Amino acid sequence: MRKKVTVVGAGNVGANCALRIAGKELADVVLVDVVEGVPQGKGLDILESGPVEGYDVMVTGANSYEPTADSDIVIITAGFPRKPGMSRDDLLLANYEIVKSATEQVVKYSPNAILILVTNPLDAMCWVAQQVSKFSRNRVIGMAGVLDTARYRTFIAMELGVSVENITALVLGGHGDTMVPIVRLTTVGGIPITELLPQERIDALVQRTRDGGAEIVKYLKTGSAYYAPSAAAVEMAESILKDKKKVLPCAALLEGEYGYDGLYVGVPCKLGSNGIEKVYEVKLEEAEKAQLDKSAAAVKELIEVLKQKAGM
Repeated sequence: MRKKVTVVGAGNVGANCALRIAGKELADVVLVDVVEGVPQGKGLDILESGPVEGYDVMVTGANSYEPTADSDIVIITAGFPRKPGMSRDDLLLANYEIVKSATEQVVKYSPNAILILVTNPLDAMCWVAQQVSKFSRNRVIGMAGVLDTARYRTFIAMELGVSVENITALVLGGHGDTMVPIVRLTTVGGIPITELLPQERIDALVQRTRDGGAEIVKYLKTGSAYYAPSAAAVEMAESILKDKKKVLPCAALLEGEYGYDGLYVGVPCKLGSNGIEKVYEVKLEEAEKAQLDKSAAAVKELIEVLKQKAGM
């Protein structure tokens, strides 16, 4: 019996998630979207790539949630993308309604699924999905740190002219301007980055990482990134579906770790068949903890707005 993954939202991120899942033969895929014909058309197009690419899974498009029944994983990408000049937080109330509605439908048809959230503002949308679904924290996970770390590693590799595969890095905190790349734990082939680059270059790379999403929005003008975000979400899904136990930075609901309770914050997590199987608490230096506190405070602020305006 093949695994089943539902992708909610057949836009650029969702369609690329479906394509990558099919290409890796991880599961059968159901692509769901409210726009009539779009998920059906894109689903069929991905399915017809199978004979050429050599993958053999079923890809289905739908406008309702009945075909998603009994999904193992549901990746929620639906929502309004950022436009130039918009912050992730501007999307808060618009995307709250979309994520709330999608989560209600998902829970109805797939009560045992693990949810991976991609919709921005990411950490707040994870909180919405968890509140609506009432799932335990191991089953509602946010995709942020994998993407932010990938950007950070890319920029370091470009700077040093080395393989991205040699770079080990960790980005903690909320998915936004307050994210916290941990420079102290960044290595290139085991060599600390501080031995390879001067502090001002490291600071510039950290800032470029924080602005990574906005940089792409600025280029595209009418949308936001989708190749790297979909790759990051599928890496998480693969670790869960194959029970790989990868340790990846994810937005997780903290229950006392790092001094926070009831907040979604990006931290290293072990992902296996049960979703989040362990949250790792890294010992942070004072300055790093101060940055993480600032990041967590930004997430808390959004949740307070949701509690007031959306009555959650």
